[in-house]
Amino acid sequence: MNILKTTFLLTMLTLLFVFIGSAVGGHGGAVAAFGLAALMNFGAYWFSDKLVLMMMGARELSREESPELFEIIERLTQKASMPMPKVYLAPQQGPNAFATGRSPHHAAVCVTEGILRVVDDEELEGVLAHELSHVRHRDTLISSIAATLAGAIMTLARWAQWGLLLSPQDRRRDDRGGGLGLLLVAFLAPFAALLVQFAISRSREFAADRGGALLSNKPMALANALRKLDSFPKGALSSSPHAAHLFIVNPLKGGGILSLFSTHPPMAERVKRLEAMERDRS
Repeated sequence: MNILKTTFLLTMLTLLFVFIGSAVGGHGGAVAAFGLAALMNFGAYWFSDKLVLMMMGARELSREESPELFEIIERLTQKASMPMPKVYLAPQQGPNAFATGRSPHHAAVCVTEGILRVVDDEELEGVLAHELSHVRHRDTLISSIAATLAGAIMTLARWAQWGLLLSPQDRRRDDRGGGLGLLLVAFLAPFAALLVQFAISRSREFAADRGGALLSNKPMALANALRKLDSFPKGALSSSPHAAHLFIVNPLKGGGILSLFSTHPPMAERVKRLEAMERDRS
């Protein structure tokens, strides 16, 4: 199923990329955008995990640097019969975590410096079990590709904004020059990219919560961790909107119309489901 979702995502973002290229440069722009999109699709599949980790300024940890963290992940992976992923640390002080990689054999789990100070060992285990569930469900490929390609589309949209602002006045008044299309692209393309993420993200978070709770056998530890992370001031973790869907908790500020584009389900509903799992165990 995730193969179909990945194909759909690559196709949709490629079409959007070509549309932007067409609006900016006509037929030549569309051809150039298609060629660039093809290269990006290849790069996104093979290198999206590295690009995401680079984007966050994360560095790989050794077992000697964080033996407790390695011990938790190793215990969970053995229980799930999964390969041991690489472990990364991001320098951000906002408490959060994410997983990336194109398959369980090419996976990485990343935690921020902030989360290691905010949660206790049991809560950290719940968070890591959630992230390993993403790896186990092969969600990480599609999430990393979405971050990479959506980021490229948003960058191209910014170029379109500047192209519109700097273009001659008579060109902007010329409908055949694509002024209206350029305007729409410049302001709607980022939202279109977020909508694609919205369509693929929310159900995966519920599934990873459930999978993580079952893997750690501690639903309330994950629920308590989610409460703590959600109570931390939004925006404390510097992240671009196109990468926000990777994290266990949305790291971005957002209210009003921005809440329509949230890539995470409501925290209250996530906690409610975990509490129900805890009651079912007793």
